[in-house]
Amino acid sequence: MTDSSVRRAVDPQAFREEVRDFALTLPGDLRHKVMNNLKLEKADYVSYLKVLEARGWIVGHWPAAYGGCDWTPLQRFIFEEETSEAGAPWLIPFGVNYVGPILYTFGSQSQKDRFLPRIRSSEDWWAQGYSEPGAGSDLAGLRTRAVRDGDHYVVTGQKIWTTYVQWADWIFCLVRTRQEDRPQKGISFLLIDMKSPGITIRPIITMDMCHDVNEVFFDEVRVPVENLVGEEGGGWTYAKVLLSNERVLVAEVGRSTRQLRRLDKLAAETSRNGKPLRDYGPFARRLAELKLRHFVLQSTCYQAVAEAMAGNEPGAEASLMKIRGSELQQDIAEAMVDALGLAGIVYDAADLAEMGHTPAEGPFEAPGILKDHLHGRAATIYGGSNEIQRNIIAKLALGL
Repeated sequence: MTDSSVRRAVDPQAFREEVRDFALTLPGDLRHKVMNNLKLEKADYVSYLKVLEARGWIVGHWPAAYGGCDWTPLQRFIFEEETSEAGAPWLIPFGVNYVGPILYTFGSQSQKDRFLPRIRSSEDWWAQGYSEPGAGSDLAGLRTRAVRDGDHYVVTGQKIWTTYVQWADWIFCLVRTRQEDRPQKGISFLLIDMKSPGITIRPIITMDMCHDVNEVFFDEVRVPVENLVGEEGGGWTYAKVLLSNERVLVAEVGRSTRQLRRLDKLAAETSRNGKPLRDYGPFARRLAELKLRHFVLQSTCYQAVAEAMAGNEPGAEASLMKIRGSELQQDIAEAMVDALGLAGIVYDAADLAEMGHTPAEGPFEAPGILKDHLHGRAATIYGGSNEIQRNIIAKLALGL
């Protein structure tokens, strides 16, 4: 029996039940934090990764040859959907979802041997160095340079909006190794040790008053040539593979399901004109529209998964799911803030750090709801802004 026939034999419903049972084993305090959108520290994410590692699912979507479970695209989607819905934290993707698959697909054998086991065990934490000032969604405009000097590249430049790099051991970067008529041709994919001399991290405090993203400066950082992934100048190809994967994940259907359940609960417990908010005509219609959009997004994602199961590469649908998923998340969060009423005016980030803390105004959930709304304003920007995604759809689907 071939590997592909084994994959086809998997019972999706049985696997879904298996994932749901697994989600019940998550630490209760961790689920509490996620469900209420309280602040998560690195230790919280590590505890989740250790549970996944013990179950053998930390890189379930990787090939078995590299320590994975050979999950089908459907199994992977079910896992992401069910764990997120059940209150698992974000599976920080930079190692397991992004650089790991790039390494086992395009990396050298020495890179695979060195890095993949440490990604699986969470010994190495990774960050993604793509965006730059003036080159966010337009990655071809990046200016961070890597100049060859013997057995090293000398890297000089700046990356921005770099998520959790303050926790990272390594960063994978797109760098310009040469100038070309087509700027995409001169970009390479480089692995950089965060302990290297010449690296400076400056935190960026976002509008939710939290520290998740950063600026990273490279001042003549020496990187061994052996840390180049694939061919010099091939970085654009590897980046496109990574970004198409990222945009599918950004749909976050399970997270939207969890948000809608919280909104339902809030609307049932909040009164407007003497009756529950969920029965108040304008809000009831708004809630129904959000649920309908969620159903359509979920259906679209499963159609895309079916295409992937048939061996077809993601095309315009990846951009479509990124657009619809991020807009839905923002609109659900905005509806929750509106449901809070006056309690939606008061926000103190200190309320996010304490498990049993009571906010100055409104229900216990209010600080987390406000944080979700504020932080979520970036959802239509990261992973390639929605304006860029519409351009991709116009080109791939409409031929414009």
